[in-house]
Amino acid sequence: MSSNTKIVLRKKANKEGEFPLAIRITKNRRSNYHYVGHYINDKFWDIKNCRVKNTHPNALKLNNLLLSELFTANQTLFELQSQKKDFSANQIKNEIYSSNANANFFALAEVYLDEMKDNNKLARLSSDKPRVKHVLEFSKSKQLTFQEIDESFLKKFILYLRKRPMSERSIVNTLIVIRTIYNRAIKANIVDSKLYPFGAKKIRIKFPETEKIGLTKDEVKRIELLKNLKPSEIHARNVWLFSFYFAGIRAADILKIRWSDIYDDRLHYRMNKNSKLLSLKIPEKVFPILDYYTAEKLDENDFVFPEIKKADMKNAKDIYTKTKTATKKFNKYLIEVAKKAKITKKVTMHIARHSFGHISEDKIPIKMLQKLYRHSSVTTTILYQSNFIHKDADEALDSVINF
Repeated sequence: MSSNTKIVLRKKANKEGEFPLAIRITKNRRSNYHYVGHYINDKFWDIKNCRVKNTHPNALKLNNLLLSELFTANQTLFELQSQKKDFSANQIKNEIYSSNANANFFALAEVYLDEMKDNNKLARLSSDKPRVKHVLEFSKSKQLTFQEIDESFLKKFILYLRKRPMSERSIVNTLIVIRTIYNRAIKANIVDSKLYPFGAKKIRIKFPETEKIGLTKDEVKRIELLKNLKPSEIHARNVWLFSFYFAGIRAADILKIRWSDIYDDRLHYRMNKNSKLLSLKIPEKVFPILDYYTAEKLDENDFVFPEIKKADMKNAKDIYTKTKTATKKFNKYLIEVAKKAKITKKVTMHIARHSFGHISEDKIPIKMLQKLYRHSSVTTTILYQSNFIHKDADEALDSVINF
């Protein structure tokens, strides 16, 4: 008996009164359906030509998707017929779409997020999961295909994010997630590289320039010399200064430092971000901070700072949650520290790194800064430090206007 495929609009409406678009696969007068993940009002359906009417706002995109799905079905059906394989309509559907089970954006996105969870990259997971959700909220379909993610889709998506409103940096980060997943789809032969929507002549991903504000020497000194602080404020200041004295160590790394990491007047620790092993001389200003916590030291394997002492060190999620909670707590108390030091800038844990960059300016060779910042590439160091080097521009300006 003959087999055939056809684009159809199914009769069962959803809660919004819209009907699902599908590919009907028929064999021996028995049919099975593959839903493409989109719904339309039946007034937009051209029954005679089996297509979405041009009056629908996304008619072109939907019709291209339907033709692509129909082509895939017909091509596989032809291959089965040429091999003289006798399958039922349901078996034909499974044959057509089983190899394409992960052929939509959200299926691959789920794999991508699961990999980060399995690899304990929980900070990245926490950031990228909402970004994938933004795409879902915009597309309104869990069956979004990579063919649908074209320049037009991305331009409309960017406008949608701006209206939320969302910062340009956040928009760029969201686009990077889409690009990452799209590249995976190309590698898996799910989508043709010719359809890649990113590039110089297409959608360009360019980080917006952002101002990195650091404290001055005078402002850091004011923090160092503050008196009459509450115990919680003293602790927050200690952790902040500890970060600053070591060129801006991240809070997640500071909290994992054990007493056994400190020997021969050096700090030896492994960065959480890229697993680099570092060894830095302990500045004289750090020893009073260490002395402050000596009384709470249980043994050499104990943590210097208390925040993750009760964490399950075999549970990455527990460590991440306690670190995140601690950082929020530090930032809360640093607001009070800044007020007492009469600093109007927003003082956070992250600004310790910017403060080191601001004060160092161009005094330290770039290769040494790369080592202190723990950057993998010197280019990253150059770009980062350029935010704080203003001397040449300031002198050039003065040479013209001071007459």
